[in-house]
Amino acid sequence: MPRCIPLALSAALLTAGLAAAAQAQGSGSTTLDAARARGQLVCGVAGTVPGFSLPDSQGVMRGLDADGCRAIAAAVFGDANKVKYVNLSTENRFTALQSGEIDVLIRSTTWTLGREANLGGLFGGVNYYDGTGFLVKTAAGVKSAKELDGATICVQPGTSTELAIADYFRNNNMKFTPLLIENRAELESAFLSGRCDTYSTDSSALATFRATQPKKEDFVLLPEIISKEPLSYMVRKGDDKWFDIVRWSYFAQLTAEEEGVTSKNVDEMLGSANPNIKRLLGTEGDMGKALALDNKWAYNIIKQVGNFGEMWDRDIAVLGVPRGINNLWTKGGLQYAPPLR
Repeated sequence: MPRCIPLALSAALLTAGLAAAAQAQGSGSTTLDAARARGQLVCGVAGTVPGFSLPDSQGVMRGLDADGCRAIAAAVFGDANKVKYVNLSTENRFTALQSGEIDVLIRSTTWTLGREANLGGLFGGVNYYDGTGFLVKTAAGVKSAKELDGATICVQPGTSTELAIADYFRNNNMKFTPLLIENRAELESAFLSGRCDTYSTDSSALATFRATQPKKEDFVLLPEIISKEPLSYMVRKGDDKWFDIVRWSYFAQLTAEEEGVTSKNVDEMLGSANPNIKRLLGTEGDMGKALALDNKWAYNIIKQVGNFGEMWDRDIAVLGVPRGINNLWTKGGLQYAPPLR
């Protein structure tokens, strides 16, 4: 006759068996498992845009997008430096994501229905609410985009900017000639040399370009913002757990700013009695386990990268760009994180 197994032992064996099965099956995310196997996050960026992703004098990638990559690495590995940056153009960025060349795309990419429905990707949190603008030379005397009828416009091909310009000029019964140049440096050079009357892209990029010129007063950013350009992180569809990790890594930084948790005081905040902070920093609840991460995932992000406001001050504010609608919702902006509970 079969021997009876005590109920407690049976439960223990079942738990051990389930744990072993879960380990054999991985985290539930093919992207997360692949990243862990290689020991680093592969993050697609532009690599050419001041304030967003551009190597410093030591060759270290700096900027809001680059820091977004670091935040995810901190959550996954506990080490924000475990990132391999892949510089991508506007034309090859989606192919790189679709093919699995990169784990996540953080490259000033606008969230649109067409891209989400047709390109096999999902957009996470919006790290920069932007819009298409126009930069002109002060000497041209142009004060408004309505004065650009017949203008030649420098613009990158394959971007939402290209469509926004076409819509704006059509709606205003105006004509323009596009000068399409893929390489951003060549595009900016064409504008500076006078090959086009105006340079158009996201207003944030125009502001940072103007700020880096020897005489920024020689250029004027026109007042019109002609489109909505919510710049967002993008991952492949079909890997929901990875999508959760990418999205909530960003939301954790917003939550930290809202709760006043910074890279400088995060260790002190470990003793906070605030339940929101306790869940954020992993001293209460199992928020990390829900993401297949360590419960200190958000603590690692904040300690090593900072909250969203710290990233903004380090990467964007220094260029003279006002925070505006990118402020927290509590300060009149659009940045809002769902409850971390």
